[in-house]
Amino acid sequence: MAAVDVVDQGKLHKLRLRMETDTVFYPGSGLRKLKIRGRDLMSVPRELFYLHELEVLDLSPTRETCLDNRLPDVPPSIGRLVNLKVLVLDTNELAEIPPEISLLKSLEKLSISNNHIQLFPDGFGALKNLKSLHAANNKLVAFPGSICELTNLRFLDLCDNLLTTIPDEIRKLKNMETLMLFINRLTSLPDSICELTQLKSLWIGQNNIKKLPRDFGNLDQLDWGQRHTISTALDGNPLEDPHLEVCKRGPEKIAAYFGSQDTRDRSRPEPAKSENEGDESTEESTSGSAQGAPPNKPTALRVTKRRGRRI
Repeated sequence: MAAVDVVDQGKLHKLRLRMETDTVFYPGSGLRKLKIRGRDLMSVPRELFYLHELEVLDLSPTRETCLDNRLPDVPPSIGRLVNLKVLVLDTNELAEIPPEISLLKSLEKLSISNNHIQLFPDGFGALKNLKSLHAANNKLVAFPGSICELTNLRFLDLCDNLLTTIPDEIRKLKNMETLMLFINRLTSLPDSICELTQLKSLWIGQNNIKKLPRDFGNLDQLDWGQRHTISTALDGNPLEDPHLEVCKRGPEKIAAYFGSQDTRDRSRPEPAKSENEGDESTEESTSGSAQGAPPNKPTALRVTKRRGRRI
């Protein structure tokens, strides 16, 4: 006989009383929000996951005095909160996210920064309504491919991880407006990033990037060139093609740089043909063992050189 899942109605009622409708995420929207604080984070009440009407859930410690109380993991029952639009799990002790998070089809914002996450769960790409993903300061070594399936994504923060490459599939994120890759281990950007023409902010500072893609000037909405973006957007890279000073002047100057480079390549004269090109050389030799040749006698060698056309 299956065990009956008993819910403490008293605890459930108290949690409902703690719910708010005024939230900084959607001011004036009336979304139903609950924030769990302090010691409750060490052992989240199971009744929480029966608040099916909940739309904003914050399980992140807010003050330094609360940092001793952090969430050790996210229970699979998170998948019951199917009406969630915002889930905040920042600054905890999370090493992974349960695959049940893929059941939160209404989720629009997910914040999991300042944890120990190395991988995203299977099915993460099912969160088709996700518009904002914050995953800075984790332990991501590889760019999670499932992110490229989130075609409504507008904001992505993967700063302060261990990423070495960005996949070509990033071209699928056509609605991306802010992409933050500050403090990683990137050595290049894929050509396909130039297809994200809605990008306004791109932070690639503190990596090891030497060269930008040739079509980078297509990102004409990028805020590079504005003083307040320079340090986080670019500084800390050994940029050579184009040089850092060109990049700091914005996408228009980058496009001009690559345009002038193309012009120089087209105007460069072709290498002159060598004076001896077209000569023909023929060599005829008679083997030392050929018929009629005395043994151990050097063979006759005749070399004929003809210049120009054959006569």
